[in-house]
Amino acid sequence: MRPTDLGRMAIPGRPALRGELLLTAVTRPDPDADTYRSILVRIGSPEPSPWTHGERDTAPAISPDGRWVAFLRATGTDAPQLHVMPSAGGESRRLTDLPLGAGAPVWAPDSRRIAFTADVPEPGRYGTAVNGSGSVVSPERERPRRITRLDYRIDDKGFTRDRPRRLFVIDAVKTEDSGLTPATAEEPMPLTDAAVSVADPAWTPDGSGVVVVAPRDWDARETRHEDLYVVPSEGGTPSLLVRGRGNVSLPVVAEDGTVYFYGTSFDGFAGVARNTGLWATSLTEPASPVRLTDAETVDCETSAGPPAPRRDDVLIAVRHRGAVELRSVPRDVPRDSDGAVLDTLTLVTGKHAAVRSFAIDGERVAVVQAGPADAGEVLLLDDGTVSIVTDFSASLRETGIRPVEELTATAPDGYPVHGWVVAPDGDGPHPVLLVVHGGPFAQYDWGLFDEAQVYASAGYLVVLPNPRGSAGYGESHGRAVVGALGTVDADDVLALLDAALTRPDADADRVGVMGGSYGGFMTGWLAAHHGHRFTAAWSERAVNAWDSFTGSSDIGWWFAGAYVGDDPEEQRRRSPLAHADRIRIPFAIAHSEHDWRCPIEQAQRMFVALKAGGCETEMLLFPGEGHELTRSGSPRHRIQRFDAVLEWWQRHLPVS
Repeated sequence: MRPTDLGRMAIPGRPALRGELLLTAVTRPDPDADTYRSILVRIGSPEPSPWTHGERDTAPAISPDGRWVAFLRATGTDAPQLHVMPSAGGESRRLTDLPLGAGAPVWAPDSRRIAFTADVPEPGRYGTAVNGSGSVVSPERERPRRITRLDYRIDDKGFTRDRPRRLFVIDAVKTEDSGLTPATAEEPMPLTDAAVSVADPAWTPDGSGVVVVAPRDWDARETRHEDLYVVPSEGGTPSLLVRGRGNVSLPVVAEDGTVYFYGTSFDGFAGVARNTGLWATSLTEPASPVRLTDAETVDCETSAGPPAPRRDDVLIAVRHRGAVELRSVPRDVPRDSDGAVLDTLTLVTGKHAAVRSFAIDGERVAVVQAGPADAGEVLLLDDGTVSIVTDFSASLRETGIRPVEELTATAPDGYPVHGWVVAPDGDGPHPVLLVVHGGPFAQYDWGLFDEAQVYASAGYLVVLPNPRGSAGYGESHGRAVVGALGTVDADDVLALLDAALTRPDADADRVGVMGGSYGGFMTGWLAAHHGHRFTAAWSERAVNAWDSFTGSSDIGWWFAGAYVGDDPEEQRRRSPLAHADRIRIPFAIAHSEHDWRCPIEQAQRMFVALKAGGCETEMLLFPGEGHELTRSGSPRHRIQRFDAVLEWWQRHLPVS
C-alpha cells in the first residue's frame, strides 16, 4: 500500500437492517478534491448497489414499520441535515435547516416521529449574526467569549458551551389524501434547555419519552460523571432515570421496559483506564442500576453502537486481546452477582477481527467487521450462518496488503506482552520501526492499519505493541501505568521489540521509534532513556510536558492529574521535555496547528529544547488540522504526512 492508495479505502458505517433492507454508508477519501465522500449503499443480491447519490450521506435509520429511511446529508461546506425517503426508493425530502446541522436520526416506535440532537448556537455565533450590510459576521469578528468553566472546548469540534447540544423531536411523516408522505422542513423547537448538552437519544416503548445522557445534575458544574434522564416527547421537565457510577452512554430500552446502557464506574472527580460495562435498570422502577458484565474482564467498545437486546440476550462489542468481538450477554444475569466474566459470554463473531458496528432485526444480525486485509466488510448472521456480503476492500487489496503476524514476549518482571509484526516482502534483513499507539487506554487491533501497511510496503518491518496501559487485556492491565507512565509500559514495548529483533528478516542494528499522542510521549521517553537502541525518532501530536498540558489541553484539567498526579515535580519527572537534553538521535516532531488535545506548544517547547541541546531535529506543522489528522484529517494532508514520514525514514533508515 502506497500513500496515494488512501483513496482506495472504503469504510462502511453502522448498518441499518429491517426485513430484507440492509443499508450502510460507505465513506471514501477523495484526495483529488481533498474531501471525504459517502453514499448509502444497499447490501443485497447480486451485489451492493448505490441507494443514494449525495456528496456525504451518512447515518441511515429504517423506521420500525420498514416504510421509511431517514439519514443525514451534507453538501459542500454545509452542515449535515436530516432527510427522509421511502424505503422503496425515490426522492428524499429534507426535514431540517439548522445552522450547525442535525445529529443521527432515531425513529419513534410509531414510525412517524424522529428524535435527534443538534448543536444550537447562541445568537450571534457561528454564522447567525449579520452586519449592517447584511453579510454574515465572520468568527474572528464575533464578540469575545466569556469563559467561566474548565470544560468549555473539545478537540476537533471547538468551543462547546456557546452551542449546547439539545434534543429535538420532529414529525418525519405526515398524512395527506394520497397517503403517508415525508414531512416538510420546519423550524423545530428543542425539548431541552440551553443549560446542558445531551446525547444518545433512545425512545421509550410507548413513545411518550426519550432517554438521553446528560452530565451529572443537569450539568450544574464541571463533572466527569453522567446520568440518564427521560425527556417527555411532547415537551416538559426531564426526570432523572439513572444516577451513573461514572460515564454512561448509548441507552436502549427493550420492549419490557428494561434500560440497557454502557457505563464505567469510578470514585472521585475523574476515572481513567476503566473498563466500560453493560448495565441495566428498569424504566418503571429505576432502582440502583446493575452491572451485568465483570469489571475486570469485559470492556465494551462503545464506538460499535448501543447494546442490542434480543429475546434472551443482549449483544455487545467487546475489546479482547487486540480483537473487537461481538459477544452475547444473557438477560438473566443474576442481579446480585459481580457481572458475567468474559469467558462465559458466547462469541458471536470477531475472533482475530475487529467489529466496527452492528445492528439487529429479530434474530438477524448485520455486522461491519474489519480484518487484517480489509478496512471493513458487512457480514450477515442469519439462522446460525455467517455470510460476508460485501467486498469493499477489493481495490485496496490489489495494492498488496502485507500479512499481520502475532508476536508475544515477556517483560523483565515476567509480565506477558502481546502485539503484532507486519513484515515487508523479501528475506531482509529489513530496517525496523517500533510504532506505539495513542491512548494509552486504547489498543492496536486486528483491523487493517493503513500506517503499518504503508511502512511495510516501503520496506520496513513494523512492530505494533499493546503494552501495559492498553485496553483489551483487563482493567488491571490498563491501570498498571496510572501514576507510572514510562515504567512498565516502556519495559513492555522494548520486550516486544526484542522479540521481533530475533527474527532473521529484522535488522537489529537499524531500528526507529515513532508514535502519536501517548505514542509520541513514549517516543520522546524512549529516545531520552533508551536512545542508544534507536537510529532516529518520529514523534507526533505528543504529550511532552505535563505542566503546560494541564492548563492548555481540552482535557488537561483532569487527565494529567488522573494519570500522573498533581505534584509539579512528579509531572516534571514524567515529561519527555525534562529529559530532552539526553536525546542525541535525530528527532522529528510533527504536529497540527489546531490540535487542542495536545496543543501546539507541546511540539514547540520540545523543538526549542532539542535545538538548544544540539540535537538534529526538525518540526513539521500541518495547518488547519486537529489531533485526529492521521485518521480523519484532509486526505491531502494525510498523504503529505505519509510522504514526510517515509522521507524521514529513508534519510535515516534507508531502504534499498
